[in-house]
Amino acid sequence: MAAEIVNPQGELDEDAIDPAFALHRGGKMAVRATVPVKDADDLSLAYTPGVAKVCSAIAEDPELVYDYTWKSQVVAVVTDGSAVLGLGDIGPEASLPVMEGKAILFKQFGGVDAVPIALDTKDTDEIVDTVVRLAPSFGGVNLEDISAPRCFEIERRLQEKLDIPIFHDDQHGTAVVTLAALRNAALLSGRSLGELRAVISGSGAAGVAIAKILTEAGIGDVAVCDRKGVVSSERTDLTEVKREVAGFTNKAGLSGSLESALAGADVFIGVSGGTVPEGAVSRLAPGAFVFAMANPTPEIHPDVARRYAAVVATGRSDYPNQINNVLAFPGIFAGALQVRASRITEGMKLAAAEALAAVVSDELSAEKVIPSPFDERVAPAVTAAVAAAARAEGVARR
Repeated sequence: MAAEIVNPQGELDEDAIDPAFALHRGGKMAVRATVPVKDADDLSLAYTPGVAKVCSAIAEDPELVYDYTWKSQVVAVVTDGSAVLGLGDIGPEASLPVMEGKAILFKQFGGVDAVPIALDTKDTDEIVDTVVRLAPSFGGVNLEDISAPRCFEIERRLQEKLDIPIFHDDQHGTAVVTLAALRNAALLSGRSLGELRAVISGSGAAGVAIAKILTEAGIGDVAVCDRKGVVSSERTDLTEVKREVAGFTNKAGLSGSLESALAGADVFIGVSGGTVPEGAVSRLAPGAFVFAMANPTPEIHPDVARRYAAVVATGRSDYPNQINNVLAFPGIFAGALQVRASRITEGMKLAAAEALAAVVSDELSAEKVIPSPFDERVAPAVTAAVAAAARAEGVARR
C-alpha cells in the first residue's frame, strides 16, 4: 500500500508512489560551465586577471556583451505564479516546476538557454521594475503564466523600456501555432483564410492574441466571446482590452451568446474551458474546423467534434493535431537571438506561423495540420523565418 512506502525519516515517500515526484526531485535543470577550469592558467583566463580585459572592452563598447557573455543565447522565463497551467493562482514557489519545465523546453527544442525566475509580487509596477533591473543579464524575456489583463500591460511596458525581445508565450505562442494549424486546415479544404468566419471562446491572453494574429493574417471575420457572450462595441461592460478587441473584430455585428455566434461559423477556437453543447456544435457550417484547446478537458470532446467538423485540434498530446506552444517559442527566440533583435514584431510572428505550417504542407491530412513537437524540422524552419523577418523589419542588430 502507498501508505507503507516511507523514507528514512518515516515520512511518506512520494517518489516511490508517483514518477512525476521522482523526476522532479532536486529540480529539472542545472548550470554548467562551458569552459574548463582545470589549472591556474585556466583560472587566470576564466576569472582574474583575464576577465578584466573583457570587462573593460564591454565597458567601452556595450554591444560586445553579446559576443563575450551568455547574453546572446539566454532568456529569462518570468512569472508571478498567478495563472499557472490549469491550476490558477498558485504562487511563485508552486509555479517554479513549470518555469523549470519551460526552460528545459527552450533548450531541448530551440538550443536556447533559459533561467526560471518566479517573482513574489503581483504588482504590475514591481514586476516591470524588477525585470528591467534584471534585463542586462538576458537577451530576451519570456513572460509566463501571468494573469490577464495585467499580462498585457506588463508586456507593453517592458517592451517600451527595453531593447530586447519581450514575449508573453501564453498569448503569442498559442496564437502562432493556432494560425499555422488554421492555415493548413484551410489549405486542406481548398479555402483561404479570407473565406473563413471564426469564433473564439475566451477573451483572456490567448483569445485576444489569437484574434489579433488572425486579423493580421487576413481572416474573413472573427468574433471573440467571453462569459457574457460576443465582445461587441455595443456592450457597456467591456474592459479597455476588450474595447480594443471589439474595435477590430466582429465585422458581422453579432451579439448574444457564444452558442448563437457559432451558427454558420467555419471555425471554433476554444481557449477558455467550460463546455460547448453538442447542439451548438451541430450548427457550425459544413466542413468546419474545431480547435478545442482547453486542458485537460477540451470545450468540445474530439469524438463529438468529429461528427460535425472536418478538422479537429486540441491542446492534448493524446489526440491528433496538438496545438502546443513548444512548436513556436523555442524557434521564435532562437531566431530573435540569432540576429540580436530588439523586439518580436507581428511580422516575425506571422513568419513563424507560415514556416511552421509549411513544415507539413506536403503531408496534410485531417489528422495532420500541424507538426509534432518532436519533428526536428520545426525549430530550424521557425528560427530561419523569424531571423529573416527581423532583418526585413529593421529590428535586427546583425
